[in-house]
Amino acid sequence: MTNATEYVQRIQNNIHQKDTGQVEFLQAIDEFMPSATQFLEKHPEYIKRNILGLLSEPERIIQFRVPWQDGEGNWQVNRGYRIQYNSAIGPYKGGLRFHPSVNLSILKFLAFEQIFKNSLTGLPIGGGKGGSDFDPKGKSDDEIMRFCQSFMLELSKHIGPSIDVPAGDIGVGAREIGYLFGEYKRLKQYDAGVLTGKPLDFWGSKIRTEATGYGLVYYVKHLLQAEKDSFEGKTVMVSGSGNVAIYAIEKVQELGGKVITCSDSSGFIYDPEGIDLALLKEVKEEKRERLTAYAEKCDSAVYHAGQSVWTLKETADIALPCATQNEIDETLANNLVECGVKIIAEGANMPCTLEAVNVFEKANVWYCPGKAANAGGVAVSALEMSQNAQRLSWESEQVDRQLDEIMKNIYQTCRQTAAAYGNEKNLLLGANVAGFEKVAKVMYAQGLV
Repeated sequence: MTNATEYVQRIQNNIHQKDTGQVEFLQAIDEFMPSATQFLEKHPEYIKRNILGLLSEPERIIQFRVPWQDGEGNWQVNRGYRIQYNSAIGPYKGGLRFHPSVNLSILKFLAFEQIFKNSLTGLPIGGGKGGSDFDPKGKSDDEIMRFCQSFMLELSKHIGPSIDVPAGDIGVGAREIGYLFGEYKRLKQYDAGVLTGKPLDFWGSKIRTEATGYGLVYYVKHLLQAEKDSFEGKTVMVSGSGNVAIYAIEKVQELGGKVITCSDSSGFIYDPEGIDLALLKEVKEEKRERLTAYAEKCDSAVYHAGQSVWTLKETADIALPCATQNEIDETLANNLVECGVKIIAEGANMPCTLEAVNVFEKANVWYCPGKAANAGGVAVSALEMSQNAQRLSWESEQVDRQLDEIMKNIYQTCRQTAAAYGNEKNLLLGANVAGFEKVAKVMYAQGLV
């Protein structure tokens, strides 16, 4: 047993003891630690300074009460959070999630992953995440406005363009960002750079809505190009039907692929003719309906109620999980291998369990981890910060070109780093080591802070 192995195991065991019950966070820790061990074996100087121990502990965890009044005049209360995990390479950056499932464990896992994702972009942003167990579904615009105003009343004490720059995530779109920004402006001052994902009318960035989905497909595009291949003629399975899924589908179709599935929390659509993107946008973005409405309007679509996309037994080349964490377990991973899938790229954060990842590795399937493959969203958020600082608004083509270039660099960094550690195809190792190395160097240089 090497010194690095003993050191990492000690930290890992300590975290498990301190954070018992935080399942998602511990899963993220366990996924990362083997890569950290390999890196530290080559760089023992970071062990002496206990950089991994410092990195594993959030710089700050903020939890607060969010009182608000519903449409009937009843007083309600939710929990609000902001995890400011690591600021070594820039202000904390990461989304806000409004969903009933939100808890400390989920936000810590997301913030921890965000450190390495943001590092991989090459942009000067640290890692953070936040949100609330508030559920926007079924709420009126006025109820959502009142909640957002109450949430920002507390959050405004802890954020700023050079401190912490939140963005949107699940349940937080342009509407919510608008209300949050308005309240911040009322409490503090007009500062366009304090939130990203803003509507275009007040200094949002073009391509921001599309960025995560587009970036995911760009990452796979560059992988395919390196293998002398392309999306042309490929069959693709996608889960989810939010922004990430919709715009991943759009870009795959632009590049010549056929997407045959999408899903929501009620079930999934299988459309052997290919997903009708215009209809999907109408159902999900305009009318905010369930996918049953898609099935009713599309003769070729088959709706599977209450089932996972990944149970589908149809031949496919590429899988893009874009729904939520842990949607693909070992059994479902084996099904994807049997369906002939050769590339798995995560549009969601940690949609594959550790057991599923092992299945893909054993089957020689390309596994593209979320911290690399879905970094397009935060990359364009950082570009939005740049535009805000310059008091400029860039055209869609410029933002899209930069996004494609960033995703190309992330892919190449992951693959080259993995190759340097003896396994070119292990993009998870490449992403973890490359993301960690940059942050570790900066933390080492900045001293014990």
